Amino acid sequence: MNRRAFGKLSLGLGLISVLPRPVWAAGWPSVLQEARGQTVWFHAWGGDPKINAFIAWVGDRAREQFGLTLQHVKLAATADAVARVQAEQQAGQTSGGAVDLIWINGENFAAMKDRDLLFGPFAFDLPNWPLVDLSGKPAVANDFTRPTEGFESPWAMAQLVFEHDSAVLPEPPRSLTGLQAWILANPGRFTYPQPPDYLGLTFLKQVLYGILPDPGILQHAATEPEYGKAITALFEFLDTIHPALWRQAQTFPANEPALGQLLADAEIGISFSFNPGRASAEIAAGNLPETVRTFVLQGGTIGNASFVAIPFNAAHRAGAQVVANLLLDPEVQARAADPGILGFQTVLNLAALSPAERAAFDALALGPATLSPAELGLVLLEPHASWMTRIAADWAARYGVAP
Repeated sequence: MNRRAFGKLSLGLGLISVLPRPVWAAGWPSVLQEARGQTVWFHAWGGDPKINAFIAWVGDRAREQFGLTLQHVKLAATADAVARVQAEQQAGQTSGGAVDLIWINGENFAAMKDRDLLFGPFAFDLPNWPLVDLSGKPAVANDFTRPTEGFESPWAMAQLVFEHDSAVLPEPPRSLTGLQAWILANPGRFTYPQPPDYLGLTFLKQVLYGILPDPGILQHAATEPEYGKAITALFEFLDTIHPALWRQAQTFPANEPALGQLLADAEIGISFSFNPGRASAEIAAGNLPETVRTFVLQGGTIGNASFVAIPFNAAHRAGAQVVANLLLDPEVQARAADPGILGFQTVLNLAALSPAERAAFDALALGPATLSPAELGLVLLEPHASWMTRIAADWAARYGVAP
């Protein structure tokens, strides 16, 4: 494993000055020693069997290499873990917390940061941090417009892609207007996960980018009258397509796996995912037809990074830091990028890796349905967290669909 020093880090959206330090900081050996024998309670979304299997594999690596146990607490919603940490804070429990590590981003990160629920900063001191691609992937240090400031560590990149069976739909619509027209011409063949599911909200964000005269307003906190105009336009779009959605929008799939299953069952003609490699992974697993392909909309699609964070009162902070660092290990990142495993995009700067580490990535086949980085095109930045907090509540109030 290569260990490198780092200094000033250009983040694209700003500049963080970090004093040069050896990446094997003086405290890291003691972190490793303290972590040995710990059980790290990793609260992470448990809705995808492939991701669950990957976390289990990481747990095997953590046990073999560092003598710790990784216990995956499978969440239906990240907010459940956030609520638990907040309840412990309100009860005055400043140590020995039940949550050691959380897969988190967006609104939940902002909420925890604002309420002093996070331990850190810790990410800049991880030995593998210098391998992270800060200049090429500024989202690894900015979560929904908010600088992470070392209170989160990235572990995967994601970008919205749409999926279709090319044998049934050779030429999919490649604009929001075209998608709207296709939905209306093909009733029952499109839907989206029910907000506040993250993928359902991502679809709403993509719609906002397509209908707002100035999408730049999404990069700052939602204010009136901007929010009022935006939500009116959003609801006008949704009111138009909802009668033509799967089951007339009287019910919605719960999450990404449920949406993907509708495509696998040919109940819908266009699906979407926040993982550009998902379709290839599902083809490899025999769950999707070999003719399924992905596409993006002209003008770009929403993209972000996935992070892990450590609560302020985590009982096993040392072990949590070791797991966060392990998730940045080139071997682990290459496995996550394998279309047969997850097909996630790496957060690492491949040019910073050793030849052997880079070779593991070079050997990966993208998969039949995975777009190249050039084909993925422009990555649209996540809106400020305040937008989606309000939109999720207003969506529920307007459409009132029971889970």
